[in-house]
Amino acid sequence: MHSTLRVIVGIVAVLIFAAGFLVIATGGADAPAGIWALVVGGVGIIAVVLERNRYRSEAAERAGAPTGPGGGEEGPLESRFQRTDEVFVDPTSGIRMRVYADLQTGERRYRAEGDPRP
Repeated sequence: MHSTLRVIVGIVAVLIFAAGFLVIATGGADAPAGIWALVVGGVGIIAVVLERNRYRSEAAERAGAPTGPGGGEEGPLESRFQRTDEVFVDPTSGIRMRVYADLQTGERRYRAEGDPRP
């Protein structure tokens, strides 16, 4: 999710969550409706916190590295990652992606490969 969109979704989710909490706290006939606001706002907050860009490692996310073609990563790949036979086409961008794996840990990395359209 683009960082600006992520902030907007986060703010809206927090506001919905807070509104649900206030509705429940004030009681009355509308209190059950506040539960739905808590759930929707909570799911939005969790989504913003846990969402990652597609096909990126946790290290790239933490470092704020730019997203490569097809949502993968660019730059040098650590030598522990071996090229696999697994190739797929990213459904959003149409870019062919190659999977690289660390055979010891099972960790995977994804790189754009060749022509954008296979």
